[in-house]
Formats: sequence, structure tokens, C-alpha cells
Amino acid sequence: MIEEGAYWLAWAQISGVGPVLLRRLEQHFGTLATAWNASKVQLAEVEGFGFQTLEKVVQQRSRLHPEQLFTKHQQENSHFWTPADADYPRLLLETPSPPPILYYRGEVELQENLGQKPMVGIVGTRQPSEYGIRWTRQISTALAKNGFTVVSGMAEGIDTESHSAAMKAGGRTIAVLGTGVDVIYPHKNRDLYKQILTAGLVVSEYPTKTPPDRKHFPRRNRIIAGLSRAILVMEAPIKSGALITATYANEFGRDVYALPGRVDDYPSQGCLKLLSQGASFILKELDELLTMLGAIPQIDGVEASTAPEQSMPTLEPELQTVMDAIASEALPFDFIVQQTGMAAGSVSGALLQLELMGFVSQLPGMRYQKS
Repeated sequence: MIEEGAYWLAWAQISGVGPVLLRRLEQHFGTLATAWNASKVQLAEVEGFGFQTLEKVVQQRSRLHPEQLFTKHQQENSHFWTPADADYPRLLLETPSPPPILYYRGEVELQENLGQKPMVGIVGTRQPSEYGIRWTRQISTALAKNGFTVVSGMAEGIDTESHSAAMKAGGRTIAVLGTGVDVIYPHKNRDLYKQILTAGLVVSEYPTKTPPDRKHFPRRNRIIAGLSRAILVMEAPIKSGALITATYANEFGRDVYALPGRVDDYPSQGCLKLLSQGASFILKELDELLTMLGAIPQIDGVEASTAPEQSMPTLEPELQTVMDAIASEALPFDFIVQQTGMAAGSVSGALLQLELMGFVSQLPGMRYQKS
């Protein structure tokens, strides 16, 4: 029996069928294996499959053999996930356009993939000011020391500073590339790339040996947003890829924060625009930011003491099921739904009741944790 992952790979080879259409296929047919064997009439029932796309599917599908393709692809690309894999990053899978193939190199941490370890994206201009560099280093360091994984794009400027500061603080970082995971771009970041492989992960939706391409970089920004619980924009002009990332973050229901700057500073114009549109301010009190992101800040290097646990009353079975799925660390709503196997409406009602009882706290971005 051919594994479902082989069909994700096979469908991804058909021109005109991108991540959004693949997600619709899966939702319509249940599996991409079923969709692969569907007739032209059946495929036409899926939104987005017009006449030209259907013709491409019919012509190209007959020339592809999913199992052979998958075996050959594994030989050329040793490490990759498809949405059919249990290790595929959970938060990214929640988005409307998860990459059908996500390649990776480095050290995998399953807590990140399962959404159990918080990840925060940091993005910004390739030509930051001293002000932007200082705050990027400071915030990346604070995040790393408080258990967050820093996600960025390994570009020059803000991206480079965020990766470097997180690793210097002893934390993990993930670089999302617009090239194959074996292609270093910009080349001046070759040492940074090697460091990330030992202290984090490099991921990309493009296969090995894929060179830099201008159209790849805006697309990869949706992966940065999809992996992250929140996006921090440090400095960004009005026309900046960082604003594309922020737009994706808004679409995916992630929190967006922006570093304020002077109104006449060119690198701050994009951040000021985001703030005028409702993004949260990154202010001097970093403990407040960390709390909003779901961390418990440490004071003078000493962990805050924990209060004695409340004695739990006997809960109704549905409430207990939801309570058992929640950890002391904030978890996204969709993850709780998947853990319980309950309908989203039932989980939402149970969470509200548990919140009123004082056993659960809601955090920004539809995340919940035990009180």
C-alpha cells in the first residue's frame, strides 16, 4: 500500500496545483490518495479546479507514479515531512496553505513540531539602524532565555541578528529559507548557517539544490508566520517583506507586535503603519511582552516560585477531557481540539466554563493554559 505522503509529493509535481488547492483536495476527498484516483468530473467539484487546471491534472497525473517518485525523492532529499507525517509542524498544518513538502536540516525538537514549545518569529529590514539591531538582540536574547524558539529567514540585517542573539543566549532558532536547505544565501551567512544546524533547524519548501529566486522569498514568509505563535517586526520600511509576514500572521490568527520608531525614520515606517492598523507595541518593559507571549519571566536569574496547586473538584466527563488536554504551557485552540477529538464548539464551551471556574487562562492568539 502506498503511503499518503507519496500522494502529497505526487500532487505537488502537477503545475497549477499549489498548497491551497491541495488542502481543498484533502478536505473534499478525505485523503490525497483518494483524490489521485478521482475522475475529472469528481475533481471539478472542488473549488478552484477550472478547465485548464483539470486538463493539466489529467495530462500530468498519468505520467507520474507516486511510489516510485517518493522513493527517488527520498534518495535525493534525505529529510522532509509531508502533512501526512505525525512530525509535520502542527501550527503550520493549521494554516490554509501548508507546504506539501517541508525539507529540513539540523536538530529536530518534537516539542516544537507538536506546538508544545512556543516559537516566535522575528523579522525586519536587511539594513537596520543601530536602534533596530540593539532591540533585536535584546529581545531575541530574552526570548531564548525564557524558553522560546526564535524563527526568522536568515536574511541580512534583522534576521541575522535574531538568529545570532538567540544562539548566543543558549537558545534554539529556526531559519526558513527561500532556497534549498543545502543552499546558503546570502553566502556571507555560511558560518551562521553552520551554527544553526547545531543549535536549531533550517527548513524550506524547496528541494535541495534550489538556487535563490526573488519570487521564493515572499512565499517563504507565510512559513515563518505559520510556524510562529506571534510575529515581532523590529524595523521595516513600507515596502518590506516583513510586512508580508505580518499580513500572513494576521490571516493565520497570530499576534503581531511592532517596534515603534520616530515618524521621520525610513526603517520605521512599516512598523508605524502596522501599529496604526492595530499591531501591539513592543515597549521597554520586556517582562510584559514575555508574559503576553506566554512566558513566565525570571527575576534576577531566579525562577519565580510556584503557588500550591488548587485541589481539583470532580468535573463532568467533557470538562475533564478538555482539562486533561491542557498543559501548564500555553497551547493553541486547534491543538486542544485535536487532542480531545471533540467538536470545536464543544471544546470552546468547555474552555469557557473552565475559565469561569478559574482552572484555565486564555492568552492572546487563542491559546490556553492551566491557571
